[in-house]
Amino acid sequence: MPMSRDQLYAMTRSLIAHGQAKTMELADEVVRVPASAYTDPELYAQEKERIFKRLPLMLALSCELRAPGAFKAMEVAGVPVLLTRQADGSIGAFLNMCTHRGNPLAQGSGSANRFMCGYHGWTFRNDGELLGVASPGDFGAIDKAAHCLKRFPVLERAGLIWVTLDPGSKLAIADFLCGYDAMLEHFGFADWHLFDSRQLDGPNWKTTYDGYLDFYHLPVLHANTFGSDFFNRANFFGWGPHQRLSSPSIKAQKTGSTETVDLSAMDEADWPIDALLQGVWTIFPHISIASFYGGGGRGALISQLLPGATVGESVTTQFYVMEHKPTDDAVRQGARDQFDFLKIVVAEEDYATGRRQQQALQSGLMDTVLFGRNERGGQVFHQWVAKLMAANDEELLSIFAAEKVAEAAE
Repeated sequence: MPMSRDQLYAMTRSLIAHGQAKTMELADEVVRVPASAYTDPELYAQEKERIFKRLPLMLALSCELRAPGAFKAMEVAGVPVLLTRQADGSIGAFLNMCTHRGNPLAQGSGSANRFMCGYHGWTFRNDGELLGVASPGDFGAIDKAAHCLKRFPVLERAGLIWVTLDPGSKLAIADFLCGYDAMLEHFGFADWHLFDSRQLDGPNWKTTYDGYLDFYHLPVLHANTFGSDFFNRANFFGWGPHQRLSSPSIKAQKTGSTETVDLSAMDEADWPIDALLQGVWTIFPHISIASFYGGGGRGALISQLLPGATVGESVTTQFYVMEHKPTDDAVRQGARDQFDFLKIVVAEEDYATGRRQQQALQSGLMDTVLFGRNERGGQVFHQWVAKLMAANDEELLSIFAAEKVAEAAE
């Protein structure tokens, strides 16, 4: 059995034990975070540079770029990015700027083996190679090999695609993941189907992300959607800055049903994979993965959070993925209903509350916000933000080298 599978079983045993004892893991103390962490525009500018432009980001799902020629263009923290599935099946990540004058080559998503700049007609292959300069005799001689698209480091693992927006980064993406990718492999996302996606506007990225790390609010804020008797406790499991949150309980939802099963009464060999994966899996600094069953089978809402134009803004892309592509109208409608329900939960409850909170914090009349002992996920997140913001590039390498050693020791 792979070590990562052993970890899933160990975590599930821990959750069951706490569920039976009606306890949860608590942080050592209540933690205070400066309110300015959410409102300071200078700090926000530094976060975009030192977090979003320096660390690997999960920018796409493999199922978005399934076939050779598939591409996706997007803007991330002000950087235009082009992702392509190359002829050999590998993923390329490039600066989406023509090397002539910087005009973006592609928009949206689609399929193309080459890209022609819409400004002067320079043409690039989807592996970044400059193929042709328009009117080369008039333009003058240049070394085409020296004017290919600028490449970003990229890694495809567990059906997800990570990119570092620093072409010269020395931080290996695999080291940054701290073994978390082996855990995410158990979802099987590489073979899943992308049902739909949409974008939602939200408040400051940390205000927004706090909500994904917080079960404490669930029965209060979501009383009209999830219900006032919904759980509000979460235990936390960490791989470097990446975290899984799951409620301590003996029960798990039965696949494709509103029923639950008692894991404590089952042989471990019979625990279904979705019971081993229940909860919320977060990928630092901006991804949340939560399992759902719309359409009668395994599904997941993958939320990709990116900073917005100002300190008080962010943009989230929600992807609803399904283990199996719907084959009939009833399954499609079930998936649609689930995705529509989640829009109400996130947009009208979570993000609407976050915007009100953001506006209030920007008054400047509150010095600190609190994270209780039962909010360990938020505490750990803010500790990692502070730690990585303070680290220079060499220290960044040391931090994840130490995490790699710790992971190997376990």
